[in-house]
Amino acid sequence: MPADASDSTTVEVQNETGVDIGAARRALGDVAHEPGSKKPDPIVVADGVRRMFGGLIAVDVEHVEIQRGVITALIGPNGAGKTTFFNLLTGFDRPDAGEWSFNGTSLGKVPAYKVARMGMVRTFQLTKVLSKLTVMENMRVGATGQKGEKLRSAMFAPLWRGQENANTERANGLLERFLLIKKKDDFAGSLSGGQRKLLEMARALMADPELVMLDEPMAGVNPALKQSLLGHVKSLRDEGRSVLFVEHDMDMVRDISDWVIVMAQGKIVAEGPPDAVMADQRVIDAYLGAHHDTDISEEQEEQILAAAEAEIAAKQEEPQ
Repeated sequence: MPADASDSTTVEVQNETGVDIGAARRALGDVAHEPGSKKPDPIVVADGVRRMFGGLIAVDVEHVEIQRGVITALIGPNGAGKTTFFNLLTGFDRPDAGEWSFNGTSLGKVPAYKVARMGMVRTFQLTKVLSKLTVMENMRVGATGQKGEKLRSAMFAPLWRGQENANTERANGLLERFLLIKKKDDFAGSLSGGQRKLLEMARALMADPELVMLDEPMAGVNPALKQSLLGHVKSLRDEGRSVLFVEHDMDMVRDISDWVIVMAQGKIVAEGPPDAVMADQRVIDAYLGAHHDTDISEEQEEQILAAAEAEIAAKQEEPQ
């Protein structure tokens, strides 16, 4: 007998390919809410990744896994090492130690452009559109494996014209989706900050990535475009893609993320579903300091004041 459509426990939501898009999220239900927890189907795994700048340890990640097919948020206070960690994973920077992999393939010595070709594409906190090219030209640049980029074939249009037409058709579809189709012949430099964010996300999809990494997608975006961007991020997951994003907007994190990873002082300090993470004392301490709102007794307060007065008196007695 067919399952009743009103019974949410028996109906599975599927994308256009017939893949159950909720399976990955349900699988997270059994994952421990602890830093470095094992995931049932990780797309990215990092071990012992460490990056130092002089004496400053910017990233010191012992172990972290990113689940496939879900939206994972990477949060933490300013200076926690989130963007540096992004740069390390995507080949824009090199760690001092550690190993990390994408779909089981080590990325230790893989340059950034090859990482993108493998299906791991990122955007940037400060958008990197090609200002002197049109919006359509920016989109075409994002496509991979273009025959016209090779010197020999570039001289013979019949060898690459069909592929370019296909790329243009795909770009038109994405620009329609991201509400930029009317801007396709405008220079990218003429777009607003929010439109540049949309263009960068659309251009990333020209590579048909498995994992989309967004570095603060809402930074500098006006409220009118925020809801549009939120919808686009959710649609990436609904297509079966994996999403990892850095964000400071906690309302957004709670709204769209399936799993949250928290960094502080370069380390992973907490993991879990959004609501659980927001209530985690380790997360509160990371954002507000470990001793915020700490109650002390009158006796402890008197001891602290006495110690401070003694220190002041000692300094006054020191010879000038």
